[in-house]
Amino acid sequence: MTAALPVAARLQRLSRTSHVVGLAVLALAGVGAYVANQQFLRSYLVAFLFWLGLGLGSLALLMLHHLVGGRWGKATAPILAAAARTLPLLALLFVPIAVGLRQLYVWATPIVPETHHAPVHHEVYLSPAGFLTRAALYFVVWIALAALVTRLGAAVAATGDLRRARWLARVSAAGLALYVLSMSFAAFDWGMSLDPQWYSTIYGLLFIVGQGLSGLALVIVALYLLAGEAAFELADRFHDLGNLLMAFVMLWAYISFSQLIIIWSGNLPEEIPWYLHRFNHGWEVVGLILVVLHFAVPFSVLLARRIKRRGRRLAAVALFVLLMRQVDLYWIIAPVFQADAVRLHWLDPALMCGLGGLWLAVFSRALARTWSVPPPRGGNAGRHRPR
Repeated sequence: MTAALPVAARLQRLSRTSHVVGLAVLALAGVGAYVANQQFLRSYLVAFLFWLGLGLGSLALLMLHHLVGGRWGKATAPILAAAARTLPLLALLFVPIAVGLRQLYVWATPIVPETHHAPVHHEVYLSPAGFLTRAALYFVVWIALAALVTRLGAAVAATGDLRRARWLARVSAAGLALYVLSMSFAAFDWGMSLDPQWYSTIYGLLFIVGQGLSGLALVIVALYLLAGEAAFELADRFHDLGNLLMAFVMLWAYISFSQLIIIWSGNLPEEIPWYLHRFNHGWEVVGLILVVLHFAVPFSVLLARRIKRRGRRLAAVALFVLLMRQVDLYWIIAPVFQADAVRLHWLDPALMCGLGGLWLAVFSRALARTWSVPPPRGGNAGRHRPR
């Protein structure tokens, strides 16, 4: 208990500071909303999708751990659970997107220009009422899953009840299926429908893998910062997490390249413009940055065992991956609005920091109630789950 008290105090202080900073930056960004409302909404959407990815990615990883077990999850379960508890905040942060629906999505305007006509089945699916109803359903499912999984997980950790553990594994299996299904449709609604004439069946999976990568990078950074001196004794845990991080980096690259090669080889007029916009006017430089810094560099660095067993070095790699996740989302979303040039507006980093301050405030407050330094050597605990 004595080791946990200073950490809890630091987390509470971080929560208060993040809350104040987040509100202050959002107040400043509110001026931007008045002066440049459309740019505010565009920047807000990218920032929202990034922080949503941390919450949902953590929830998915938590359910994966409860389903298959593993030492990596034993060490990071409190962090993943705290991140999953931010989903009610993210539901509240969705409100500006709902209010600015008609300014963000061309299909939501009462009169759609001829150049943006979509097929009839798109028009049936893409309606403001349907969009908002589905969004509400997504958040109901995600928040209910987060509440159920975190409470059951805490009960199993406290009592060691095998019956509850089996029930938790079943809930997690169903929850993962619901998450993949709901997030796929959410990606279609919030991202792909920005250009209603374009579609990709891999688009939802690209978001899902990206969220898993974001959640994994988050827990690596948080585990290193919170473990303190015990970080040196958690080399095995960091090694496991480093291997998982490398696997997710490879999976992200594979999914991204698969979408590119399928669309490029098909060369269909309704699909190929999405990539043509991102291969011109400076966006090709951003794409090259992603190839090198989101895949090649992290993959090469994570091949080294000495990197994965050192918490400080691995946390630096994970923090860099989180930065690249922001660049990736910007590359996916922003060209829809500014295909002619890459222009970074001051509202882009401002809203990323503003929403991040509120998210970190809720995350650190939730973590302060449950965090304890994981044991360096846990035997077989958490490696197997009862079937």
